[in-house]
Amino acid sequence: MRIGRLGAGTLAVTLGLGLAACGDDDDPAAMPPVYTDSPTGPAVAASPDPTASPGRSPGRSPSAGKPTVTGDVVTGLTSPWGLAFLPDGSALVSERDTAKIQRVSPGGKVSTVGTVPGVDHGGEGGLLGIAVGPDFETNPRLYAYFTASDGNRIVRMSYAADNLGRPEVILDGIDASGIHNGGRLAFGPDGMLYASTGDAADRPTSQDRADLNGKILRMTPDGKPAPGNPDPDSVVWSYGHRNVQGLAWDDADQLWASEFGQNTWDELNRIQAGRNYGWPEVEGDEGGSEFTRPARVWPTSEASPSGLAFAGGSLWMAALRGQRLWQIPVTGTGTGKPVAHFEGEYGRLRTVALAPDGSLWLITNNTDGRGRPADGDDRILRITLG
Repeated sequence: MRIGRLGAGTLAVTLGLGLAACGDDDDPAAMPPVYTDSPTGPAVAASPDPTASPGRSPGRSPSAGKPTVTGDVVTGLTSPWGLAFLPDGSALVSERDTAKIQRVSPGGKVSTVGTVPGVDHGGEGGLLGIAVGPDFETNPRLYAYFTASDGNRIVRMSYAADNLGRPEVILDGIDASGIHNGGRLAFGPDGMLYASTGDAADRPTSQDRADLNGKILRMTPDGKPAPGNPDPDSVVWSYGHRNVQGLAWDDADQLWASEFGQNTWDELNRIQAGRNYGWPEVEGDEGGSEFTRPARVWPTSEASPSGLAFAGGSLWMAALRGQRLWQIPVTGTGTGKPVAHFEGEYGRLRTVALAPDGSLWLITNNTDGRGRPADGDDRILRITLG
């Protein structure tokens, strides 16, 4: 595994070259939006998927109506990235560049829970995804994915009276770079912790199953390989990813992931255990019998997707460069035609999550150095599904 942290000179070069080939901010020639229903590639040798629930019917939740922004939950956040709800309906928000975790009540009151020590912000690195432990009410713990001086890591912290305990590293060895750090954390319906990692600008790592970069990882709450993983001694769940920043499960407990492409195609993938999703051998729907093809693809100018949520029978995908919220209906193991909402109205969109009251909370990301902040940015918007 290569060295995780780049020196200042190397980092500047990497950023200069990498951003020229990054689906987040580059500006290739305009292309019309193309959406494809891609067949899933052939099955590969893998353990049965323990997250599947055969007894549940796909698409069980009612279809969502038109989304409507009902107002701001909160304004004035700095480079917000992760979002996780507490049992009382309030939310915790991570700020990438400040390393702070903010608590936001349903009524919009903000208080700083704490600053996570050891975060080394640079480029796309910093304090990224956060997750609330599945047994939080009896054992209150938070999980965070962040960039340190020697790479990306996942830590666990106690939480009491709006105070953070000392971080305990449960997984490290994830290389970091100025770009492509992945960073999303989420507990699945199986109670296991899932994490997305990027290729950290070192493409071959995505195809190396012994490397943690360019993967979706599945682990126990202690950071150990989860029962049922394709390799029982590894936390790797799927591989061949470039930079996944969105994870969500539908009504059938099927995992979906949004992924940054390079210059041409961004992806929505239906994730299955042990599958190879192609990067860097292929981008988007380029085929290849040994690779699992995406469920949907978009030109990078229309998406550059980050956060992903499921509500009302649809996946909701926040687009950074595309500056819109994509709605993708889920139809069994496939998807219907995507619909774009709020195009250009709120700038870059980082994270979307389903709140306990059934609304969607949508985080803007205009203060991260790449957007054009408006008064009040960054903000969390509350969206109802009519």
